[in-house]
Amino acid sequence: MKDGAGVLLAATVWAYWIGVGLMIVRVHRKTRTLGGLIPEQSLERVMWLAWVPLVAAWLALPYLALVRIHGPLALPAFALLAAGYAALRWIAAAAAFAALLLTSLCWARMGTGWRMGVSKSGGERLITDGMFRYVRHPIYALSMLLMACSMVVVPTAPMLVVGAAHFVLLQIKARNEERHLLAEHGDAYRDYLARTGRFFPWMRTAHD
Repeated sequence: MKDGAGVLLAATVWAYWIGVGLMIVRVHRKTRTLGGLIPEQSLERVMWLAWVPLVAAWLALPYLALVRIHGPLALPAFALLAAGYAALRWIAAAAAFAALLLTSLCWARMGTGWRMGVSKSGGERLITDGMFRYVRHPIYALSMLLMACSMVVVPTAPMLVVGAAHFVLLQIKARNEERHLLAEHGDAYRDYLARTGRFFPWMRTAHD
């Protein structure tokens, strides 16, 4: 395993999902709930059928790219031999690690209010400070950055398919959560929608 950028990316992706697991444990200890691990909403149950294999693939593909020499799971030759692309892979791996660190700050801010899915019982706190002051879904935005970096470091066909599915699912999930929070918090959330971007601070659009 002489691919340093690949090793850093693989470790970062595993650390990210271990962090998700630790958040589930933390929330369960404090609230006796699983933080949305088991979806309550029908749409999210359907999405989970895609999420579970997608996460498994995301964890596996960077590692497989390190140990495979040939085949669709191995890195294409240009990823290792083209000097310019080799440098780009290191930049992407470093950006992925930065995304992990920033995500951990969001997790810390949410504390026991963190959830993986919406709750039919409601009661979610509306957090509008920290990174949430500028972006409605900073964790999802950083997850997309982490996935984009994964696609650069591991530019295989399976990873590109996983990445595309990840982006689509996060778009659906973010909009679904916004509808739920709008019904839960009313005008307070409507005002929040008006002054923040969904994933990017400079892209402020009306709720759709």
